[in-house]
Amino acid sequence: MLTVEQVVASHKANMETLFGLTNKAFEGVEKIVELNLTASKAALAEVGEHAQAVLSVKDAQELLALQSGLLQPLAEKTAAYSRHLYDIASSSTAELTKTFEGQSVDAQKKFMGLVDNAAKNAPAGSETAVAVMKSAVAAANNTLESVQKAVKQATEIAETNFNAVSATAANAAKPAAKKR
Repeated sequence: MLTVEQVVASHKANMETLFGLTNKAFEGVEKIVELNLTASKAALAEVGEHAQAVLSVKDAQELLALQSGLLQPLAEKTAAYSRHLYDIASSSTAELTKTFEGQSVDAQKKFMGLVDNAAKNAPAGSETAVAVMKSAVAAANNTLESVQKAVKQATEIAETNFNAVSATAANAAKPAAKKR
């Protein structure tokens, strides 16, 4: 039987977890805003520099060279921005996942404690029902662990694919910039 103190402690722990998760989510948003502000400032400065360079061009060949010189840095900056954005998102997701996994393990332990306590106080003849309940809880825990492992593997595969695509895009821009 749960006491009032246990219920209050559980609610308090849940509220602390909620506020912790909210703070982590806001930290991720702050990092994205900071990244976007930095990228916007840099882009604005580069546009100004490019406009000045275009105004000082003397012939079409110099203009073409100037334009082609922009492609490689632009591709690299875009890849770097995407990588940084991905790092922020994956870091925030990892922190949230870690917290959820910790809470899940704690909740499983508490629930198993309740099941064990109920089993001890169960009337005679209910052993089969208690065994079925324990088996169902164990099966649910195994399923949850399998899902968590599958999500982790899918995340790792997505990160590998993202890295490959970013590297390919940056490398593809190099020859294009040189041809012009």
